[in-house]
Amino acid sequence: MSKIFVDACFGKETPYTPVWMMRQAGRYLPEYMKVRAEAGNFLNLCHDPKKACEVTLQPVDIVGVDAAILFSDILVVPLEMGMDLKFVTGEGPKFNDPIKDEADLDRLIGGDEAASKLTYVYDTIKLIKEKLADDKALIGFTGAPWTLATYMIEGEGTKTYNICKKMMYSNPELLHKILAKVTEVVKLYMQKQIEAGIDVVQIFDSWAAAIEPSKYDEFSWKYMVEIAEYLKSKYPHIPIIMFPKGIPAFLDKVYGNFEVFGVDWSTPMDLAKEKLGSKYVLQGNMEPCRLYSKEATTESVEAIQKVMGGKRHIFNLGHGILPDVPVENAKHFIKECHRVSKK
Repeated sequence: MSKIFVDACFGKETPYTPVWMMRQAGRYLPEYMKVRAEAGNFLNLCHDPKKACEVTLQPVDIVGVDAAILFSDILVVPLEMGMDLKFVTGEGPKFNDPIKDEADLDRLIGGDEAASKLTYVYDTIKLIKEKLADDKALIGFTGAPWTLATYMIEGEGTKTYNICKKMMYSNPELLHKILAKVTEVVKLYMQKQIEAGIDVVQIFDSWAAAIEPSKYDEFSWKYMVEIAEYLKSKYPHIPIIMFPKGIPAFLDKVYGNFEVFGVDWSTPMDLAKEKLGSKYVLQGNMEPCRLYSKEATTESVEAIQKVMGGKRHIFNLGHGILPDVPVENAKHFIKECHRVSKK
């Protein structure tokens, strides 16, 4: 059975424009909070294939999205490379042993050895595929090497990126070594996700906007392109979505062998269409806070549809859904995307 989401990724004609939401398996759903409470903490939930499968499927069943996205976290990659990861309530992820020098990097495991430790992710994918409806796609994902490296170097989320950027300008060789090691793990991690059964890959560069335009290709984009190239050479039938957040100034510099470009909410959709619409299918880009108002949601969905005309497009938010959004408003978003784009 063909999957409307996969068809849309390849730019094929579809009966309506499919839609999903970043962070759709998450805290805005009471059903998710129940499973998370049973798991004890966030990492336990990531490590439990049965529970991770359950929360992956929730938004498909409850909200009506056209694709499921694997429930996991981008930081399981550095965790299985050997870093000490904790999720601190109210503060987010923290590494107690950030990378400061080459010796810190050398003690981390890489390549297939690290990717092979992520068995709980592959087991989750297999379980989801058993239960997911045949016409729904399953999206697997990874953080981009730059986004992963920022956490590994800073030790936690940051607003200034000064430790990471200090390395970028004062010791670029070390930063490139970190990025190269992470890239090798990510290639194999995504390969194993595909072999376990995912239908589409998304690469998240959440911290893309931290890099000045003249350095973006060197320290982030080229590594994302390398991952896409590797996967395309083996699995041409698996579409790849690139999502670099906050780079409207760099749209002219986007290149690479992938199908879908994720447009964040700070980038006007008509600008993205003008610069990239002929080369890539575009995904996005409603401002997530519009979900607090059904009227504001409808207004945005109609405006995006007017720009894209239901062609070479996938509806999504321009970043993740927020935890206090009413579930009925999320359902309204999905229904409106389907309504305006029905052929």
